Amino acid sequence: MCDSGQKALNDERCETFVQCLTQNEPDLRRFIRSLLPTRHDVEEVVQRTAIVAWRKFERFDPQTNFLKWAMVIARFEALAYRREIARDRLVFREDILELMAKEGEEELEERKAEQDALESCLEEIPAKQRRFITLAYTKGVNISALAEQSGATSAAFYMRLKRLRQKLVNCIDLKNAELKAAQ
Repeated sequence: MCDSGQKALNDERCETFVQCLTQNEPDLRRFIRSLLPTRHDVEEVVQRTAIVAWRKFERFDPQTNFLKWAMVIARFEALAYRREIARDRLVFREDILELMAKEGEEELEERKAEQDALESCLEEIPAKQRRFITLAYTKGVNISALAEQSGATSAAFYMRLKRLRQKLVNCIDLKNAELKAAQ
């Protein structure tokens, strides 16, 4: 995909594309998931979107938002994919798909704002507490061992986690309310 004639220019272009795609892939995948019913459908359209985005990347203006640009491509790819499987009874009408795309885009912006608020709120928590709450949500971590490491019983540790989660929820709600008030 990235090896051809003008090697240096193509390598730089390829690196920029891969960086943009990698940075935005989780949000793009969530957007596509809001348009299609199954994981298989989502995987197929994510791949198609990446291929089309690469082919059109020469026309992408780096001063604009890559995610929004890729979401337009994804919307068209989802529609095209939907037409291909139109015989399936679980396919949405195009107007419904457009409505879902619009709602998915709005939801994506809300989730991004919540993620930003969470990161900001986590920074406000003391480092030791932040470490434990982060570890508590890490896959494969044993909460009992984590409690023991912190010098607390499992019950006490769970109570601490509950208070920290509530503190984070309150902080996120406050930051989101401030953001909405500012708009």
